[in-house]
Amino acid sequence: MANVEILLVGGPDDGNSVVVELDPSGRPPLTVHQQGDGLADATVYEIETTVEPEGWIYRWRGPVP
Repeated sequence: MANVEILLVGGPDDGNSVVVELDPSGRPPLTVHQQGDGLADATVYEIETTVEPEGWIYRWRGPVP
């Protein structure tokens, strides 16, 4: 399986990116979790399709519930 680097948009990690593994159908995971200083600071980013050449971004959705 291939890996791809996807931009994080919004939230505390705005402008950073993550490397994720694509599934057998060539899609990235639906969400990624970024851990801050501890579990209480963890945040959720959800995949969005874009018209950019990369095809995806992860948009910030807020703290982990």
